Amino acid sequence: MDAEASRSIGDNVRAVYERLHRAALAVGRRVDSVRLVAATKFVSVEAIREGLAAGLTILGESRLQEALPKIEALRGKPVRWHFIGRLQRRKVRSVVGVFDLIHSVDTLELAQEIDRRAKDAGLQQAVLLEVNIGDEATKAGFRPDELLSLLPELSRLSSMVVRGLMTIPPPASDAEEARPYFRQLRELAQRLSRNAPSLSMDELSMGMSNDYVVAVEEGATFVRIGTAIFGTRRN
Repeated sequence: MDAEASRSIGDNVRAVYERLHRAALAVGRRVDSVRLVAATKFVSVEAIREGLAAGLTILGESRLQEALPKIEALRGKPVRWHFIGRLQRRKVRSVVGVFDLIHSVDTLELAQEIDRRAKDAGLQQAVLLEVNIGDEATKAGFRPDELLSLLPELSRLSSMVVRGLMTIPPPASDAEEARPYFRQLRELAQRLSRNAPSLSMDELSMGMSNDYVVAVEEGATFVRIGTAIFGTRRN
């Protein structure tokens, strides 16, 4: 059994928050400048309730068909929902307006579909642009140079509101190996902000259970953590 699973979910939540706060303070950041998104894929409603009681406020789901029953079961709870998985264009209509933030906009076509659906619904949908910062052939996301070239088209979308960037670095056994990729994402956000002032680049979603401390040190404003809270999950 892993260490997280041997403790209660509440204990894990408190331990993660403590590490997040220490990491932020160590680099001169306010503790409230980074927010924890609890990744709840394959996590039961009962386990989520335990996490909420320990202080979780943002839940991240990556599968729409799993998320919708949980959202209904937890309706009325003080929680915000983020969509953190790969989003197919045919499911956009079911996601827009249901989730406070979509972390995984990875193509211009998906961005345009979100904009169209949000406009039809009379709302604005906040999103993050996913960047394939490691240029991995098997991973989704914009390439940095591609994103720079698409800034004019993205800036014209009025009902999809860009809040920043998201990335998943190449897998590594040592969290320090992720640091250059997190730094590159932060520097890319600064570049994009200079080239397209109308697009907000305030948010950086980066860092998961194995490397979130390094991500916070490099400027993450959202960290997506599942295993360190809920233990290893199985379908």
